[in-house]
Amino acid sequence: MSLWTPPPKDGPQRLADLRVSYDAGELLETDLAATPLGQFRAWFADAVAVGLPEPNAMILATASADAQPSARTVLLKDADARGFAFYTNYGSHKSADLAENPGSSCVFPWFAMHRQVIVVGRASRIPRDEAEGYFAARPHGSRLGAWASRQSTVIDGRTELDAEYARLQAQYPEGSDVPLPEFWGGWLIRPESVEFWQGRESRLHDRLRYRVAAGASARLDDPDAWVVERLSP
Repeated sequence: MSLWTPPPKDGPQRLADLRVSYDAGELLETDLAATPLGQFRAWFADAVAVGLPEPNAMILATASADAQPSARTVLLKDADARGFAFYTNYGSHKSADLAENPGSSCVFPWFAMHRQVIVVGRASRIPRDEAEGYFAARPHGSRLGAWASRQSTVIDGRTELDAEYARLQAQYPEGSDVPLPEFWGGWLIRPESVEFWQGRESRLHDRLRYRVAAGASARLDDPDAWVVERLSP
């Protein structure tokens, strides 16, 4: 029995009837850059150029040691030859998962362009000196926020969070140095595969995946490290 009750005839469309025709382009093997880093940078530049909101937002999927999955949106803060980097509280749910099980995946959902990028790999902590450099470049309020929030823990209410933030504002006024918390830093996802998905008509999408060749270094800028495969949609 369906849980979905059709709306009145003059009401909104049924969920089952919602669909978009993907006809914004194609992705052929001859279109790909020589490396996954080059291809990602090209598509990311396209996303920025068309004005997508939060083009660096990615859905990060993790799993605990007992294989309980979870997912959330985080912001990509760097993409280089090593992989894809984001920053967070090391006491958060996602950090706890990654500490137990470094296997992870992230998806860039660029729906308006009928595109997505799917990264699968393993995560490791970013060196503290790199985290310090990034943290120092954040807005003052965001640095205070990192100290104020014990991310993913249960709190009594918003008042508790606001009070801690106010205390930190008094301790570290605008213009003062805010140190990097010991419990805060970055994670780097080192890809084992990077898939580029382009929507096509009749749901016959283009899916081209870079996969690390056996024994290769997995550097995202090394054209000899990757095998390109076409996946059935």
